[in-house]
Amino acid sequence: MVIGAGPAGLAGAVAAGELGLRTALVDSAELTGGQFYRSPAPALGARRPEVLHHAWSAYADLRERLRRCPAVSHLPRHHVWSVVRAPGRADLWTVHALTGPDGTDRTPVLLTARGLLIAAGAVERHLPFPGWTLPGVISSGGAQAMLKSGLVLPGRRIVVAGSGPLLLATATSLTGAGADVPALVEATGYLGYARRLGALAVNPGKAAEAVAHGSALLRHRVPLRTRSAVTEAHGTDRVEAVTVSRLDRWWRPVPGTARRVACDAVAVGHGLVPQIDLATALGCAVRRTADGTHAVATDRDLATSVPTVWVAGESRGIGGAASALAEGELAGLTAGARLRGEVAPPARTAGLRRRIARMRAFADAMAAVHTPGPGWTDWLTGDTEVCRCEEVTADRVREATADLGAHDTRTVKLLTRAGMGWCQGRICATAVACLAAQHGVSGTPGAGPAPDRRPLITPVTLSALAGLPAENAGTPAPATPGEPT
Repeated sequence: MVIGAGPAGLAGAVAAGELGLRTALVDSAELTGGQFYRSPAPALGARRPEVLHHAWSAYADLRERLRRCPAVSHLPRHHVWSVVRAPGRADLWTVHALTGPDGTDRTPVLLTARGLLIAAGAVERHLPFPGWTLPGVISSGGAQAMLKSGLVLPGRRIVVAGSGPLLLATATSLTGAGADVPALVEATGYLGYARRLGALAVNPGKAAEAVAHGSALLRHRVPLRTRSAVTEAHGTDRVEAVTVSRLDRWWRPVPGTARRVACDAVAVGHGLVPQIDLATALGCAVRRTADGTHAVATDRDLATSVPTVWVAGESRGIGGAASALAEGELAGLTAGARLRGEVAPPARTAGLRRRIARMRAFADAMAAVHTPGPGWTDWLTGDTEVCRCEEVTADRVREATADLGAHDTRTVKLLTRAGMGWCQGRICATAVACLAAQHGVSGTPGAGPAPDRRPLITPVTLSALAGLPAENAGTPAPATPGEPT
């Protein structure tokens, strides 16, 4: 079974299916493609969705191969909330999911599989600032999602801010769709890549992408401000302007450099964080990445420390769509061959490993260049909400560590409720961990929290839990005959 139908999951399912292995491709969305290849809903009648995407031909080819592969069953709108060993069957996994649209009106379903390929993707890294809860302040990935899937803009005059290459793609997409981008604000700079020329030399396509984005932004006269950040958003009913400040090497605002920029929307993001909840729930080992976050550790076949579990794509480290496609294909080949008692094609897998190693070198360089500095917390005022779901302020997090004796992020969570809301810490975890680390809690001031193991991966209702069979023994869903991978 493949969990996640983004670039890595789609490539993995097709590769395994073309080996003849019955494969279930499970995803919460209605359409394949994940976040990168988001497509407009068919009802919108978009005639050329490919104009909003980079490298669309690779996705179109995989989608056609999926359509022609009878061994793969695509199961959309399946929200996986737990995976456990089947009772009495060490060689079988039971996958719990809720089917249907987002919300509470979902139907529980049980699936089984002999092996798992987890391609869960990533979430955006959010660093809060005063005013970030105003309507009109969204993530850079959220702006891309609105445009790709809804064909709408978050505003007409949009400041793009944060750190990382996603900002270039976001600004290019927004200007191409008719938005005015008065500033592209990058917290680091691009000179850091000059110290990593080896990674650039073996990935010439990345330089070409940067040139293409830069040329587009020049045509639209978008000013680039490096070593700067949006440190405050202003407005009443929605954002009306932002304050942009210069940063020192530690990401602390430089006094006297604040400048106000009028806008009606802000697209802000500071890179991506691997989505590893499901893998860590299964006990898979993790590793530290170049920017201090955690990713799933794998061997050369992309197998994890847990037998019959493989991981591909952003869950094993942020690398981009091209890397995810190659990793998904490699994992699909190696997992499919192993479950069939065969050997994966050596020439094909060797070529994929070389491509992955080359792209991973650039990904590590990119992560190192755009790692957030510990001084970003100086942007915050005491009453800045860090956890939006539970309305937990920066001062409450500092109080938990400095005055109430919290010695780890879990205790901070119990004392403040930060991370207990609907997003389950996906938005606030990094910010809370950084604030807590300043007052002696274990961790690195500029990095995210250490991963913990959770029995529930996504929110699930009590009625769904109460309806589980007593023995918790599932059978394959009718849509996945046989034993899927």
